Amino acid sequence: MPDPEARGLRLVLVLLALTVVSGLIDAVSYLGLGRVFTANMTGNVVVLGFAAAGAPGFSVPHTATSLASFLAGAVVGGRAAARFGGGSRRRWARLTLAAEAALVGLSAAAAFAWPGRAGTVYALIALTAFAMGVRNATVRRLGVPDLTTTVLTMTLTGLAADSRLGNGTGHRSPRRTASVVAMLGGAFLGAWLVLHHGLGIPLLMAAVASAVLAVAASGTE
Repeated sequence: MPDPEARGLRLVLVLLALTVVSGLIDAVSYLGLGRVFTANMTGNVVVLGFAAAGAPGFSVPHTATSLASFLAGAVVGGRAAARFGGGSRRRWARLTLAAEAALVGLSAAAAFAWPGRAGTVYALIALTAFAMGVRNATVRRLGVPDLTTTVLTMTLTGLAADSRLGNGTGHRSPRRTASVVAMLGGAFLGAWLVLHHGLGIPLLMAAVASAVLAVAASGTE
């Protein structure tokens, strides 16, 4: 009988698609929610330092909300990993992605229903950051090399250091390059949509993409 874990899109493709979604979400948060990241927490810690120093255009409450929501999501994701991580990877990945789709879908609904309100901004920050925390805890436990879906610093370092110029073999260069291109493409698309169509459409696209991946993901790399 065919292995049920192998049915669907391989995890490498799923994580590359999720990297595109991360670019979409950070474009929404940084450009539309007051210069705050909700997927990239490395940038968010730096932004919090800017805000705390009084740099114009940055908000301590917004950034603190994002960090706190992300950490809460990571706690939930960690507990889910402890409960489901020893079983079917396919089922576990699909449950996590379904939760992400629901949370981002709620944020899209809020963006369409109550645009421009202060409460909506905090709701969008909290919902998307929580979703990214859950996802990051899951991706970390899955442990697929070079595909964190939200942070590219080590990916770029590996791309350069392990290249032939860096006296390496470059055998993971295609995967690393694909991850960088995926993030860049998601950020470009998200920025264009935010600038021309507001916050609801890119959030809806991110939710739909996560939902499709939840249905299609397999448990194999």
